[in-house]
Amino acid sequence: MSRLTSNERAIVVTALKHAAPYIRMYKRKTFVLKAGGEAFESAEATRAIVEQIAILHGVGIRVVLVHGGGPQSTALAKALGIESAFVDGRRVTDAGSLDVATMVLNGKINTTILAACRQLGLPAVGISGVDAGLIRAHKRPPVARDGGGDAIDYGYVGDIDSVDASVLTKQLDNDLVPVISPLSADESGTLLNINADTIAAAIAAAIGAEKLIIATGAPGILESRDDPRSLISYVDIAGLKRLKDEGRIADGMLPKAAAIERALRDGVPRVHVISYELPDSLLLEVFTNEGTGTLVVNDVNHLSPAEQTS
Repeated sequence: MSRLTSNERAIVVTALKHAAPYIRMYKRKTFVLKAGGEAFESAEATRAIVEQIAILHGVGIRVVLVHGGGPQSTALAKALGIESAFVDGRRVTDAGSLDVATMVLNGKINTTILAACRQLGLPAVGISGVDAGLIRAHKRPPVARDGGGDAIDYGYVGDIDSVDASVLTKQLDNDLVPVISPLSADESGTLLNINADTIAAAIAAAIGAEKLIIATGAPGILESRDDPRSLISYVDIAGLKRLKDEGRIADGMLPKAAAIERALRDGVPRVHVISYELPDSLLLEVFTNEGTGTLVVNDVNHLSPAEQTS
């Protein structure tokens, strides 16, 4: 075993001292982490996320992981000659697209994440919203468009009716990490595809999560969509509305903004938007006051002085 240099020892000790208050604060608390399919496009990227979850789990933080699968679904659909359509950042799911989503979400991605968990000794269990009635949903009716025109039929897309929190709390109480794919079914057993951000927000509220953490390709929420340097450190619901009204939140960020607002209004105290591309961004967001991304709360006036100056 190689010895650490004195400088390396100082760095390790300092890091542990800084992390200790957060470990005490969050021990036995529950975090919901949502990461899109793009975060799992390689074995290395998947392992990087799972390693961070394993550290949180190891210090007593309960974690629920909700994953998406958009890029993989689009790629498989293209290979099969199935056209992918989106409206306001949300996927339109016809019968062919639903088959693709089922194969990708419940098959490839969920199983790949579980394999990475097995490699790292993290006790994880893969489920979908269908399992044990975790997510009860109904097929979304056609939605009227702003400004008129034909209503949008999203196909086999579900809207959430309820979440059975006991399905997850039983797993968490047994020291397991639930890994959830965003599929559900209606009462007649028809499979439905649901936006992963929406599911993550509903689950976070239902289980009384301390935090909802959304990992994206962007550094966080940006003042200017095309400028990564315009990262917003913290914002509240009113600020989110301003950004949407000004067109600064658009496309794939629209369902994320809606999910963030829902989580906060339904009792989740803190929502964090971080980048899965930044090494160890999850750990930095949880165990440092400065964080790496954007903190979203109901009202920024209720943030502590330390949070406002980070």
